[in-house]
Amino acid sequence: MQTETANAEFTPRQSAVLAEALRLLVEGGDKALTTAGLARAANCSKESLYKWFGDRDGLLSAMISYQASKVRTVERPGERLSSASLKEHLDVFSHDLLDVLAGDVSLALNRLAIGQSSRDGSKLGTLLLERGRRQIDRRARALLDAGQRDGLLRFSDGEEAYRTLYGLIVSDLHVRMLLGEAPNTKNFAARAEKAVHAFLTLYGTEKALAGS
Repeated sequence: MQTETANAEFTPRQSAVLAEALRLLVEGGDKALTTAGLARAANCSKESLYKWFGDRDGLLSAMISYQASKVRTVERPGERLSSASLKEHLDVFSHDLLDVLAGDVSLALNRLAIGQSSRDGSKLGTLLLERGRRQIDRRARALLDAGQRDGLLRFSDGEEAYRTLYGLIVSDLHVRMLLGEAPNTKNFAARAEKAVHAFLTLYGTEKALAGS
């Protein structure tokens, strides 16, 4: 079973340009991300960049959305979940989330947003929430709602259930990485599996637990 991604909103060429834009940001910071510089690095015209992404805010928004799309979740309306497929989707989501949060790109984006923050807020921070975190949240919530629909999960508050799942997966790891701690990526698979097991223990029905 292959788990869907949200990358369909970008063509392969656009995805390659966004990947190059993220590389420039990680290696050179905010000042390295210029339209001219990206056009040279990605071997495309500035006109194409404006056509695809609009202004700089549009480019940043697309970059964040592209990055968030690397966290995969179920996106097949009407799919009937089994205990095994639900667990597989949750395992993939959990491992992807850890991989993305621990990556140089996400850490650079978050550190840049924190550095730009002020009493009036950060535009990049707002984009990270709207096009990054909330995009991931919506897709993960859809998975949990599908699990409840198919009799595998039981909860009265879907938002609370999702926050529990997110907390079990991430805990304080992201904060520690933002502060400079090197992530131990070798432990991510075990960490993801442990988080999913704990979540299913809390919210799984007998039907889900019987197949786990």
